[in-house]
Amino acid sequence: MKSALRAVPPLTSRPRTVIAAGPFLAVLLAFAGIYTAVSGRLPDPLATHFGFGGRADGFTSVHGFLTESLALFLLLGAVVALLLQLRPEAPEVPWVIAGGYATASATGYAVCVTLLSNADAADVSAVRVPQWELFLSFVVALCAGALGRLLAGAAPAAPRRPRGAVSRLDLPAAATAGWSRTISSPPLVVLGGLLLAAGLLVGLLADWIAGAGLLFGAAVSLPLASVRVTVDRRGLTLAPTLLSARCRFRRIPLERIEEAGSRRIACFTEFGGWGYRIRAGRSGFVLRSGEGMVVRLTNGREFVVTVDDAATAAALLNTYTDRARSRQGG
Repeated sequence: MKSALRAVPPLTSRPRTVIAAGPFLAVLLAFAGIYTAVSGRLPDPLATHFGFGGRADGFTSVHGFLTESLALFLLLGAVVALLLQLRPEAPEVPWVIAGGYATASATGYAVCVTLLSNADAADVSAVRVPQWELFLSFVVALCAGALGRLLAGAAPAAPRRPRGAVSRLDLPAAATAGWSRTISSPPLVVLGGLLLAAGLLVGLLADWIAGAGLLFGAAVSLPLASVRVTVDRRGLTLAPTLLSARCRFRRIPLERIEEAGSRRIACFTEFGGWGYRIRAGRSGFVLRSGEGMVVRLTNGREFVVTVDDAATAAALLNTYTDRARSRQGG
């Protein structure tokens, strides 16, 4: 009997924008509803920061808390919406939507719990938020992210293309040349910004120890969001553009390179995400789907980097690799 199941087609940009806005609208409605219900029972100022053990150690006026919370919701929602408008057909869009769901839910949970914890407090300094609330917020964020990824639908399928022909650059024997490109990832910039905002929010409203994990994620994501790829007589080098020129993510010398080529890279299908990725038999630095350079190493592994004009970079790298072998053979 033939199966009646059919593949779910990718959603268009407009439905995805509506879906992406869903969690932020839901959080705003929940926040407004809870505030309306408890507004007459709230002290002023509110306990808005909680230290180790959940005891209040920071306070904000009711008006200030409402203003900051609403501004944060609108900012996070605007960042996600802008990204969807800039690259509506990018394969990474479903995961951006999932990240928006997770961030909106975690942020909304934190501010709503803050309001409920302050209701009917006779002594605002005695307000406490149990530590298990923090764990529950991560569970809520994880479930919301999974829901967002499901609602976002399938990513556009990357066309399968054969590996590009390996070529050499016609470079005179005594001449040297260099090739360099900067690659950037708007989704990773947004992810780093969201993590930074969430970390600061959790630190301010809950505990800096609790927010440290989110801030660490931002510190890791933001340097990876823009990288300079260089091919020269020393080999292949990847260095973050936001840090010192002496900082490098990776350098592969010529003697470790067997051959280089170019082909289309499917970011999530092949590597499961952005950044520095490691898979069986290969690794890569992927900030988007599209054109990329594939370097086959002498140990049999592959190293992949997504970058424009990858064919030129691979040809120059092959030329330098041939020269290095000729010198060793001589």
